[in-house]
Amino acid sequence: MAKKTFSKKSSPKSAPSLKWWHVALVVVCIGALFLLLEGVKSKFRHEPPVTPVAGAPPEAKVQQEYLQKAYTSTPPPVPAKPRQAAHKNISGTMAVIVDDMGSSMGELKELVSINIPLTFAVIPGLAKSKAVAEAAHTAGRQVMVHLPMEPQGYPKQKLEANGLLISQSEDEIVSRTVDLINGVPHAIGANNHMGSRFTEHEEKMIPVLNVLRDKGLFFIDSRTSPKSKGLAVAERLGVKSGTRNVFLDNEQDVAAIKRQLVAAAEMAKRKGGVIAICHPHAATIAALKEAMPELQAGGITFVPAAELVR
Repeated sequence: MAKKTFSKKSSPKSAPSLKWWHVALVVVCIGALFLLLEGVKSKFRHEPPVTPVAGAPPEAKVQQEYLQKAYTSTPPPVPAKPRQAAHKNISGTMAVIVDDMGSSMGELKELVSINIPLTFAVIPGLAKSKAVAEAAHTAGRQVMVHLPMEPQGYPKQKLEANGLLISQSEDEIVSRTVDLINGVPHAIGANNHMGSRFTEHEEKMIPVLNVLRDKGLFFIDSRTSPKSKGLAVAERLGVKSGTRNVFLDNEQDVAAIKRQLVAAAEMAKRKGGVIAICHPHAATIAALKEAMPELQAGGITFVPAAELVR
């Protein structure tokens, strides 16, 4: 039997063949990795949302709120500054004198209830003059003497019996003026009641104003006549004084009186300060109650009459 012989020259080494268990191992590893990833994703999908813990620091709440906001690269609009009320830019001072007081306590109570510093000019010798002056002073309001003076057309035009007349002597005028002042407790100033004739006479006004100066009272010229000498004489004699700028209630109508109040306020803005005069009529009281708080809220400062004399 012949022997097999082998050539000493060997053939090239072939690549190792891929075994079946190699493939199986790779598949098992991939499957295990896939299952692991699915488990992790499922855990995050079903985790309950985080809720703030009572007593947590403020930073935690702020952060949560921030995360809930949609992101935008556009900056939020700057909130508009609130508009300032118009009255912040308004200035003006007004004194309102209520003439012809002294016949009714009811009128005083209604006017005081407005809670604005009205000044009350009381006619001496009326039924309630002293009581009204006392009550006004107790309520913290300034009181003036409303000096009755002769009007044009006297005696047909009526005047109180204690009034000042151009026919009276200087001594009588002085004596009556002192009595009129004494008839109004707590008076710190005076203005003329009527007087469209009397105030035109400088020589008659001098003794009146001398008494006021000596007693430390100021004088406000009601200007019932465009020819009144009251203010000029008062200034010359060194009496603290002022003059009426507006009559509010020549027309007894609420709407008309309110228009006059607005006109006085506009004048106050231009001039800095005005003196207005009115009377305790029902329409006037109603108009003051409606308009004065509105004007005050609009920037008008209401002051006692003494603050506008110089």
